[in-house]
Amino acid sequence: MLQNEGKLDIGNTFKVLDENDQEQEMKVLGYLTVEDTEYVAVSFIEDIQEDSEEEIGIFFFRVDDDNNFVMMESEEEFENVSAAYIKLEKNNFTKQKKR
Repeated sequence: MLQNEGKLDIGNTFKVLDENDQEQEMKVLGYLTVEDTEYVAVSFIEDIQEDSEEEIGIFFFRVDDDNNFVMMESEEEFENVSAAYIKLEKNNFTKQKKR
């Protein structure tokens, strides 16, 4: 669980410890609600800043009642949230292209 001081706005950054106990900075990309549960989409700053054609890795956390980021409990939960995020991104891309 990642404890936050209030809800982080889109674009805000925070730090996590990786598997080697090294600090890594992550950026909040957006929030979405799936089946009455709020989730946050985040990515590593390093991935975002790289000038590359490759897609960036996006990670999701569940947001609890205290605005803490909590790991998902199952692969099924991750798949549901990923599908909802992809659908949201496709809808936003389609709306932007119509302008």
